[in-house]
Amino acid sequence: MEQNVICRGLSKTYQQDAIIVQALSGIDLDVPKGDFVCLSGPSGSGKTTLLNLVGGLDAPTGGEITVAGQRVDLMSQAQLATMRLMHLGFVFQAYNLIPVLTARENVEFVMQLQGMDRKERRARARAILEDVGLEGLENRRPAQLSGGQQQRVAVARAMVSGPSLVLADEPTANLDSRNGEMLLELMRKMNEGRGVTFIIATHEQLVMDHARRLIRLHDGRIVSDELQR
Repeated sequence: MEQNVICRGLSKTYQQDAIIVQALSGIDLDVPKGDFVCLSGPSGSGKTTLLNLVGGLDAPTGGEITVAGQRVDLMSQAQLATMRLMHLGFVFQAYNLIPVLTARENVEFVMQLQGMDRKERRARARAILEDVGLEGLENRRPAQLSGGQQQRVAVARAMVSGPSLVLADEPTANLDSRNGEMLLELMRKMNEGRGVTFIIATHEQLVMDHARRLIRLHDGRIVSDELQR
């Protein structure tokens, strides 16, 4: 089976004042294309650090990371920026929408950076906003949307350019159970319908219950890796 993400001997240390913190230690991980993975564990277990390393947002102290056949740990900053733009989608707990742009303009933003034709990106944005249940709200700015609606805009933005991998860090943390369920169903639809790989970091049981594969981390190490369906 084709692997979307491969980590070998991955480690990350941080220095806080005079203290060395081992955030990750000896992580070996294979994520096949089309997998739906949940990273769980207590605060400080290494979930967000692992996501940041896979997404090229931070550099490992040791080990190797391959994403879509490319060695992320060997890339320059310019190469990392291109990889993130062309191959990855990110969904953050804080939404990270641009407040002065409408929902449609936020969704179009990545495609604009990719150099996509205006007509094409407008059509794609309209279609995916409809898919996420925001038809008729395209021209509202983030402050005019609820938290659940903003997070759906963030998911639409992450998905619209057709990434091979979406990384989501605590995507339901600011949502009530109903909106959290709707968001996860949307992610599963994108995963099953479009074959997009998802890696989601969370401590919430609702998210874990939706995962096809549950990986538990503790003190920077993988302590279990289980298929759930």
